[in-house]
Amino acid sequence: MITLENLVTGYQGQPLTRPLSGCFKRGSLTAIVGANGSGKSTLLRTLAGLQPPVTGRVQCDSPLLGWLPQRSELDRHFPITVSDVVAMGCWPATGLLRGLGSARQQRINEALEQVGLIEMAHSAIARLSGGQFQRMLFARLLVQDAPLMLLDEPFTGIDSQTCDALLAIIATLHRQGKTLLVVLHSQRIVQQWFPETLWIHEGHYHWGQTRQAFAQLAATELEPDLLNCSALEA
Repeated sequence: MITLENLVTGYQGQPLTRPLSGCFKRGSLTAIVGANGSGKSTLLRTLAGLQPPVTGRVQCDSPLLGWLPQRSELDRHFPITVSDVVAMGCWPATGLLRGLGSARQQRINEALEQVGLIEMAHSAIARLSGGQFQRMLFARLLVQDAPLMLLDEPFTGIDSQTCDALLAIIATLHRQGKTLLVVLHSQRIVQQWFPETLWIHEGHYHWGQTRQAFAQLAATELEPDLLNCSALEA
């Protein structure tokens, strides 16, 4: 699905990591973890094509990808409704100027129902709590229905009930054969929900099955707060 060839990521030509080669296989569910500033989000944005590699190549055989950015990148006071945001998931298929049609409108409503926001479909996004805002973004992903989905810290600052609901959606998408790459901070979530892990530590990578990756890192005697594990443990 995504092949990396000696990929080095960073900003303005300054590398954050050493070269990385490997493949995210079709249908895989991978957590990307590491300390703050290690380059997790930079890697994800590079894979999404939102910024260029410093060196190396990214090859992706998916014609469409779904992108869920960090909430801090979005303007929550923009005058738009919840339903309008979710409808953006239809743009790759309809374009900006074509109407949605009854079938796509039904899909939007089904996605809102699935994330528990159908009653707020016509509410301004400024009225949403943090957890509701994330539910809305997940609904947009569901409508887009891309084979490849990249999520950047989707559980930061939300309550445990919302986190569990969104994790269940991710598990469903994985069972449907979607390929998902998710930047995370919680060790508990990674170990319970994600079969594969890409761990970035001091410019180095540990990539493979989650159980093996954690065993390798345990052998290096890394500090337990490397993942900010307490972020969602409450």
